[in-house]
Amino acid sequence: MPGKARKVVITERQQSILLSIVRSPTNPQRLVTRGKIILLAFRGKLNQEIGQQVGLNPDQVGTWRCRWQQAFERLVAIECQEGMKVLRTAIEDLLSDAPRSGGPVTFTAEQVTEILAIACESPEESGRPVTHWTPKELADEAQKRGIVPSISDRQVGRFLKSGRSQTASQSVLAECQGESGRPREVPA
Repeated sequence: MPGKARKVVITERQQSILLSIVRSPTNPQRLVTRGKIILLAFRGKLNQEIGQQVGLNPDQVGTWRCRWQQAFERLVAIECQEGMKVLRTAIEDLLSDAPRSGGPVTFTAEQVTEILAIACESPEESGRPVTHWTPKELADEAQKRGIVPSISDRQVGRFLKSGRSQTASQSVLAECQGESGRPREVPA
């Protein structure tokens, strides 16, 4: 059963700024959509109607109505004490995504670089009985050298995958020494 939609109130200046946000062809689409939500809510439209117009579900529309209502007094204070430029910035900030925490960085850039450097070495130099590094062997070697206290072979595989060059895997022409000692070009 639908709940009661929050009433949206806006001042003339706020409406002017919202209209300029909505009409600007260079603004991000999410900002334009959220500006439309506030303007339509101010006109008395229901969340269901607004959602159909902007392509969101009624709960998403309700989130932005609620956010506007909670910030309205602060926006009025900014409007009274500051200029239009500061008010526009405050409205754009309000209609932007809230910051998200994300997880802490587990491995430093130096650790990743050292692991990738190991991958460039020959496994025999480290006393490994393999001819090519595998993510598991690299993870073991990084722990053995004290680069990281622990790391999974899957994480090492991600480092290797993200470190790949975007260029061709082999050069088109390779230079090698001919019998005469002069360099000659040989197709790879």
